[in-house]
Amino acid sequence: MTRTRRWARGAATVAMTLVAALCATAPAHAQPGRSDGCGTTPAQRPGTSELHAIGSGGRDRTYQLHLPPDYDAGRAWPVVLVYHGRGNTGAGTEEFSKLSTLPAIVAYPNGVIGQGDGDRQAWQGAPYSAPGVDDVAFTRDLLDHLEAGLCVDEQRVYATGKSNGAGFTGILACRAADRIAAIAPVAGAFYGTGEPPCAPARAVPVIEFHGTADTTIPYTGDTDRGLPAIEDWVAAWARRDGCHAGPQRTTIGPDVTVSRWTGCSRGAQVEHVAVDGGGHTWPGADSYSGGGHTTQTIEAHEVLWEFLRHHRLPAQEAS
Repeated sequence: MTRTRRWARGAATVAMTLVAALCATAPAHAQPGRSDGCGTTPAQRPGTSELHAIGSGGRDRTYQLHLPPDYDAGRAWPVVLVYHGRGNTGAGTEEFSKLSTLPAIVAYPNGVIGQGDGDRQAWQGAPYSAPGVDDVAFTRDLLDHLEAGLCVDEQRVYATGKSNGAGFTGILACRAADRIAAIAPVAGAFYGTGEPPCAPARAVPVIEFHGTADTTIPYTGDTDRGLPAIEDWVAAWARRDGCHAGPQRTTIGPDVTVSRWTGCSRGAQVEHVAVDGGGHTWPGADSYSGGGHTTQTIEAHEVLWEFLRHHRLPAQEAS
């Protein structure tokens, strides 16, 4: 059996395990309301990735945009927002994450160079992020821009990312739950610096991936840097989402354990994917994604998509 087929079969097994207990959600094939950009010819060819510019908060910002090969302006497509790690770029994250293989519009925004950090781009919420930059507002502006020029399913907008970018998806879940249906942080740096208490407008589904041997963002936390233990961060989301069952744990292969909370408010669900011995890496990456061991037991892009795609914003909250 080829490696591709072997991992495809493994990913399918993981996906079935991860979504078996999904609470009642709208069927994936349902056709929701369409954004204003439906019927508009896109600015790039389907199947391509291109860098685009947008103004936000008085700054010139950029994002890498990938359109699926079968993009059709007459069909409302889900959107995946992908936030790079500190010092990386949207294009760099596209290269190792394999997220552009998903059946979705995928946007990779670029952060602003942080303070005292050379030319390393970063995201709001970290102690090294650029002062005065509102990346939550930038995300809202980016979504407005995408929805105006592309045929977007406004009820199926998701956020993922790695490290500092993954930590920022937690801020989006807290402060932009009216636009973000669910989040999937990978190796997240969940700094609380300068952020108000998290009070999302609705229960937000969360799937979080983290290596237990991550030396960059330790699995057990780092109080000196304001980093929580990962298990505590995930459990806090389960409480916030009103989950009353779990965690139920399932072992996948030799090094992956999935913890699942169910019975959450409004059909939400919370999952944690722990990679035993995993480093500060993207599971399944076949190019460099960070220091330490990269598991090949699962492909993060496939597993997170199987989780995300079943969740939708309530119709009245999608804007």
